[in-house]
Amino acid sequence: MGQKLKIAGWVSVGVMAGALTTVSLQTVARGAMTPLPLEEIQQLSAVFGLIKTDYVEPVDDKKLITDAISGMVSSLDPHSQYFDKKSFKEFREGTTGRFVGVGIEITQEDGLVKVVSPIEGSPADRAGLKTNDLITKIDDTAVKGLTLNEAVKRMRGEPNTKVTLTILRKDESRSFPVTITREEIKTQSVKAKVIEPGYAWIRLSQFQERTVDDFVRKVEEIYKQEPRLKGLVLDLRNDPGGLLDAAVAVSAAFLPENVTVVSTNGQLAESKATFKAAPEFYQRRGNGDPLKRLPAALKTVPLVVLVNEGSASASEIVAGALQDNKRATIMGSQTFGKGSVQTVRPLGPDTGIKLTTARYYTPSGKSIQAKGIVPDVMVDETAEGDLYAALRMREADLEKHLTSGQGAEVKDEVREKAREEARKRLEEETKKPIAERKLPEFGSDKDFQLAQALNQLKGRTVVASKTLTERKEEKKDE
Repeated sequence: MGQKLKIAGWVSVGVMAGALTTVSLQTVARGAMTPLPLEEIQQLSAVFGLIKTDYVEPVDDKKLITDAISGMVSSLDPHSQYFDKKSFKEFREGTTGRFVGVGIEITQEDGLVKVVSPIEGSPADRAGLKTNDLITKIDDTAVKGLTLNEAVKRMRGEPNTKVTLTILRKDESRSFPVTITREEIKTQSVKAKVIEPGYAWIRLSQFQERTVDDFVRKVEEIYKQEPRLKGLVLDLRNDPGGLLDAAVAVSAAFLPENVTVVSTNGQLAESKATFKAAPEFYQRRGNGDPLKRLPAALKTVPLVVLVNEGSASASEIVAGALQDNKRATIMGSQTFGKGSVQTVRPLGPDTGIKLTTARYYTPSGKSIQAKGIVPDVMVDETAEGDLYAALRMREADLEKHLTSGQGAEVKDEVREKAREEARKRLEEETKKPIAERKLPEFGSDKDFQLAQALNQLKGRTVVASKTLTERKEEKKDE
């Protein structure tokens, strides 16, 4: 396998997931062979004993141990994490792109749950739910006062169980109940369309198990509709990451065979790896090359990649690979800066830890950890500017974040000033009606960044950013 990771399982990358590898319990046992610091272990044992005997009320042994493990792991960096039974199950659902529920993409509006869109073929779609429907009750619980996560949890459940949603449909001036039977939902992480003759848009919202197959299918549909494609926009805005093999595959779809996509480096020998644009680095065991069906023209079609502060990890790998190999023009704003690799190691049948084990590097050898990918052309979100980008969290804003390893970080005074100005703008903006302050939907005819990407492909003038500035380079250690 050469330098490819020799660890069994799945590798994933994302803001929440990180670059992940599932390994066997045998590998975990290897870590147990490390000599333990006797004095510190004795202190831990003494504290455990004091809590058991002196605390105001009895404390469960298991809770004390799991909380100690959780604290030990979470103190390392923002992406290392202990998984209990529930969180381990939720994590696995997130990487497979499958969950049990009704099948709607939602947001919150005026304290209610708003349907962004029903997932095609889902129970909600079959039940007739529409975009802009408002959910006022979930079974007998009023939605007003619930957080979005609490509402999601109430709509999810076991397969073949029922949930009743009370729908307010404003354009029909009526409210009505809909009873839906929950089932396994496969989320759609790829959207695509021909925008105008000769030009198409394909959006990846996450890198999941089905993403590569869906990507190939969407590209085939584009070329069937538009055989002489003149330009393509790959939209990675707000894509938090996902599976590393999917990121390598999407990169390989556009790159010459065997060029470097990404490399990783850490303490473990298995963490020192180079991933290339070749089937052995992305195809799954027992399956053929998913990219074989792609038209050859995809390798040379003019390409623009859209990114923003919400583009992280796996999406940064794709953007970095296409940028360093001079295959695409990267447009938008500086990305999140999640350049670390996490390995998921089971501790038992239903618990585990996610541990940061390496940094990853673009083909030119740059670590983007805590910095991100700098676009070739900075473009604002709207024609009025990128008014709120400074308020968005990036890797460098996270407490205990890992450094790039390529120099000391410096405080960006310009960014701090921009943040203060953005806060003031946001206070004024919140006084406006919601309809007036919502950013245009990605891929719509009001999508300013997409319009500039099309200008780039057509050789027309691009309206560069009025407000965005590159975050300062990290100072190199002397």
